[in-house]
Amino acid sequence: MPELPEVEVTRRRIAPLLVGREISKVRTTRASYFFLTPPAALRRGLVGQRIVALRRQGKYLLAELQAGARLMLHLGMSGQLFTDSARSVRLLSASARSALPPERQARFEADRHTHLRLEFADGGESVLFRDVRKFGKVRLLAPGESDPRLDKLGVDALSIRGEDLYAAARGRRAAVKNLILQQSVIAGVGNIYADEGLFLAGIRPTRAARRLTRPDCRRLVEGLQRVLKRSIETGGSSISDFVSPDGGDGGYQDERRVYARAGQPCRVCAGPIRKTVVGQRGTHYCPRCQKR
Repeated sequence: MPELPEVEVTRRRIAPLLVGREISKVRTTRASYFFLTPPAALRRGLVGQRIVALRRQGKYLLAELQAGARLMLHLGMSGQLFTDSARSVRLLSASARSALPPERQARFEADRHTHLRLEFADGGESVLFRDVRKFGKVRLLAPGESDPRLDKLGVDALSIRGEDLYAAARGRRAAVKNLILQQSVIAGVGNIYADEGLFLAGIRPTRAARRLTRPDCRRLVEGLQRVLKRSIETGGSSISDFVSPDGGDGGYQDERRVYARAGQPCRVCAGPIRKTVVGQRGTHYCPRCQKR
């Protein structure tokens, strides 16, 4: 699932292709749970609108329109937001991925998984939202309107302080990993960066949240923010479906210390990385480096 770094990378790279442009046409697939606003209403509300800003809130993108409305986008598990000139093996079906090397890929053509396509009055590149699993979401918010999904978000992971986390952890019996995955506590952190941040902080993911001290919380916030910022610098993690708007892969997957490295040697102590399950999530850690 795209997490804060992947969403922020998408925001930064797609913004120049959205901001300042007037939407002239909206193409959609038929109504489904992908559309929180029905396709017909989406088309009526977007055509003729100019996008004036693109912002991020947790894992959500919000395109601000000239009339005050906002287009809310969530990439879900496998969503991809890109231009129609993007080329990537990750935009192909599983069978095509295995049969066609990247150098032989043709320009992407919208398929049945391309649920939203925005075309613009200047005749330039279109922007497409593709989602194989349809767990992504699109909603057009009227001026002044919000959404319960946005309202329940906690402090953004890049802004949270150790003291904020310490306050949220008081009395919580849940494992610390479960706590930091709660979007109502820290907005933007998912499975990859929870494991990586806990490793940098030297904290065992199964530790009860209520046992965290103030220094623990400071280290954990510092670890999370360090790994999130580094992932943004490297273009995010392209482990499965994530592709940047221009079709490029991220690079952070090559720097992972624990996530998805079960059985491999720790990059710090050389001991084997272990995998367990915390809150139904596959969880990776180093028993030697994460003793607290």
